[in-house]
Amino acid sequence: MDRDYSARFLDAEAGAATPANAIAPPVGVRLQLDALRYDDDVLLRDLDLTLRPGRITCLLGPSGVGKTSLLKIIAGLLPLPAASSLAASDGRPLTGRIAYMDQQDLLLPWASVHDNLLIGARLRGDAPDRTRADRLLDKVGLAKWRDARPDTLSGGMRQRLALARTLMEDAAVVLMDEPFSALDAITKFHLQALAAGMLEGRTVLLITHDPLEALRLGHDIYVLAGHPARLSRALRPEGVPPRDPATDALKHHYSAIMASLAARGED
Repeated sequence: MDRDYSARFLDAEAGAATPANAIAPPVGVRLQLDALRYDDDVLLRDLDLTLRPGRITCLLGPSGVGKTSLLKIIAGLLPLPAASSLAASDGRPLTGRIAYMDQQDLLLPWASVHDNLLIGARLRGDAPDRTRADRLLDKVGLAKWRDARPDTLSGGMRQRLALARTLMEDAAVVLMDEPFSALDAITKFHLQALAAGMLEGRTVLLITHDPLEALRLGHDIYVLAGHPARLSRALRPEGVPPRDPATDALKHHYSAIMASLAARGED
């Protein structure tokens, strides 16, 4: 594995301005996996995935290909396989600098909207920042429901709350596992735009099955497919997220992604 990663990784990003809402200078992440196995089955091999600092990276692929496992390895929820490496571009450990947003909102049903935002601080034994929580609720349009319970909210409102709770962690790296997959098309469209704005300046890995979602939000888009699965080259759409999915350029990229998924699914 390449151990000189930190010194080289930020060359292309040198001199870039840090967005106003960034927590600190953006940090890049590189995951190099020799292989990922489930029982005796090799799901993927020779993977080299780079998350550019302050950018949204989208990962597409069929179910069962190992996308969620990669997310959990980066998050520290699964062990790093042998002969593999995980490194941050600043050379520091990633522990304590990652926020994880699951497919399900995982809200505490007995806690109020406001208290759901404070759960991370309380679990760590930190003093909860109630003012910051109120600001985030205002940003996601939930200030009026501050004292409500999650079961009184619509699905879109619950996802907005889950997004606010993820951002409440002030993490430099955000991992998102199909966070909008269960939503209707209109709610998904609005939440994608909200997420693009609120995640600016953070390093994000977003797993999705939806090529249009990836094209709307991603600075870098990868397809993981085949058996064992391998990672495609990065696709980097023009423009700033959230993009208009109706443009000719994105339609062309959509066709290319679908062709890649179909062809590699036959490997």
